[in-house]
Amino acid sequence: MSSHYETLGVAKDATQQQIKSAYRKMARKLHPDVNPGQDAAEQFKLVTRAYEVLSDETKRANYDATGDENGNGHQGFGGAGGFGGFGDIFEQFFGGGGQGQGPIPRTQRGRDALITVTIDLEDAVKGTVYPLEMETAVTCKTCHGEGTREGTSPVTCSICHGAGQVQRPVRSFLGQMMTVETCAACRGHGTTIPDPCLECNGDGRVRERVSKQLNIPAGVASGTRIQLRDQGEAGPGGGPNGDLFVEIEVRRHKIFERANNDLHAKMSIPMTAAALGCELKLETFDGEQSIQVEPGAQEGHTVTLPGLGVPRLRGGKRGDIIVHLSVETPTKLDAAQRDLLEQLAKLRGEEMAAGQVEHAGGMFARLRDKLGQR
Repeated sequence: MSSHYETLGVAKDATQQQIKSAYRKMARKLHPDVNPGQDAAEQFKLVTRAYEVLSDETKRANYDATGDENGNGHQGFGGAGGFGGFGDIFEQFFGGGGQGQGPIPRTQRGRDALITVTIDLEDAVKGTVYPLEMETAVTCKTCHGEGTREGTSPVTCSICHGAGQVQRPVRSFLGQMMTVETCAACRGHGTTIPDPCLECNGDGRVRERVSKQLNIPAGVASGTRIQLRDQGEAGPGGGPNGDLFVEIEVRRHKIFERANNDLHAKMSIPMTAAALGCELKLETFDGEQSIQVEPGAQEGHTVTLPGLGVPRLRGGKRGDIIVHLSVETPTKLDAAQRDLLEQLAKLRGEEMAAGQVEHAGGMFARLRDKLGQR
């Protein structure tokens, strides 16, 4: 009986890439869809089994050490290559699903898809319609998802005879037993497609760039996910579409910073405007708004514009715009400006404060000046 290495036509020290290349070459030649002969089918089974063992590093090491493709040898339950427990025994001999599982349908639901879109803060406040461009799997228009060339249909697999599974005898410490595994010839479907559709190569779907319109509601925030049912990838074999999930990212704004449903902005005003009061103009997403600053405003003073913030995502009252005032103190004064501020200090009885600024040395400097006058 040929070894697995001889079956694939590779040396014992062959790399995984060499093993994979050899298998692909032989599988294309012997596959039932290409070579329907019985001899080719039997060889295909042997080649597939050899690849299953040699492509798995653990199985390959056990095979090299014991000559047994299952790696059982005589190491008992606890040794390397042995069984970890009764669960492993049933997994190996009954294929995890047991008999009666039946063929796998070709028609299956498509996968869900996730994409991310980035929008401006104004779009998050007002809502918008966003044009989506995406590449995805769509049902083949040539075969309408059937996967077969026009006028043909799938045929029963000659290896598993439509069961989607095959039984194979294996040697074990319990004697010879039968294991059930997915049929490699039909990949568990129970049928093969001798004449696949030239457009989709038998899959029933092709990749295509599609355009969609996404309605983004007002109130979304970064991390919000919108679910579009049945707009994900088309399923193989003409199966239904999965869902499309769109995750929203909101760009930073040059003026506003969002906190929950409120918008915060910072505005600077001169010291004189803070003292006398003034009117400011702020451009919002609802147009220009007037902000009345009362006389005597201090650093950090806030003015609220109610109802001009972000709407609640599921309806309800909008948040507010909160304006934080920053009072600018002049840093460079000419002689005239300094004179005016000194006059203001005298009128307000703040000469001591002005004197303390002049005497940079503080209390000790003033004491030294007084002693020097005596």
